[in-house]
Amino acid sequence: MYVHAKGEGRDRMRTKIDVFVDYVCPYCFLVEEAVAELQREREAEVEIRPFELRPEPVPTLKPEDDYLPRVWRGSVYPMARRLGVAVALPSVSPQPRTAKAFMVLQLAKEQGVAQEYSSAMFGAFFQQNRNIGEDEVIVDVAASIGLDRSEVQRALASEERRSRQLADQRYAVETVGVSAVPSFRVGGQLYSGVLDAERLKKAVDDAAGREPLR
Repeated sequence: MYVHAKGEGRDRMRTKIDVFVDYVCPYCFLVEEAVAELQREREAEVEIRPFELRPEPVPTLKPEDDYLPRVWRGSVYPMARRLGVAVALPSVSPQPRTAKAFMVLQLAKEQGVAQEYSSAMFGAFFQQNRNIGEDEVIVDVAASIGLDRSEVQRALASEERRSRQLADQRYAVETVGVSAVPSFRVGGQLYSGVLDAERLKKAVDDAAGREPLR
């Protein structure tokens, strides 16, 4: 999908990129700088979309079990060091569900601060060790990027937003075919995994049907 944009006296085509994330996925946090570089160097319109890895009633993971520490030692920590991002395996156990945080993402989108909200949510979990499944934490995080606390509380209590979150999850799974995060839909093509900035830019260039820009 492409979106017309005006600029410098001429029409430009902005490539629409859907970025599917879950706030308990460290790789989604670590890919943020690549997405930011993409936006600096390409005409790209990014939309953050929810994909809850373990929706109710699927059990969530526990940091005291073997799996999470092993993945963090072998993959997350080395990648974070290469990227210069400070992260730590959260001690929250079991890991929180993120449906409520995604309900507030809807509000953040309406206010034009979806990326700021997502960054703050990642930071709360992976850098501040906060339980982002708790209402009061979600309200604090949202307020930290300028959202009104009362609006956030109403969003958390909204059955309409809850239904929309369930629909968003079905859309990711059934329509787009997302099965892991981070995933990127660029020009109708789905890419999964931790794509670096060069791979994202190539995906945009391919979608736009032009020679790669330097």
